[in-house]
Amino acid sequence: MASKLTGNGIIEGSRIILPEHREAYIKAISEQERRGKPVLDEQEIQLIEEAILESYQECRSITLTVFNPFDDEELRGVVTSIDKPNRRIKLVRAEEDYSWPKIEEIISASI
Repeated sequence: MASKLTGNGIIEGSRIILPEHREAYIKAISEQERRGKPVLDEQEIQLIEEAILESYQECRSITLTVFNPFDDEELRGVVTSIDKPNRRIKLVRAEEDYSWPKIEEIISASI
């Protein structure tokens, strides 16, 4: 019993973590792992746009790397539509599977 009264024994023996505090701690840790978007120069942007246009015109398969703050996503498919006002493309990956990545979020493209 004397060991609980010395040092920090009383506080150490009654430590409780509330679920809200645990969630906030996990969120803070994951926010520290967030990374910034790489800055692309004009030549890289030009190459990405040319690859998108070539996939659209010739119905060729393209591999896109889309930026994500935690882990980049790699998409492979055929560009079937280009939405100029919203600056996004329709990438069909399978018969009924498609996505609409924004052109600004694409960090690399290869055919």
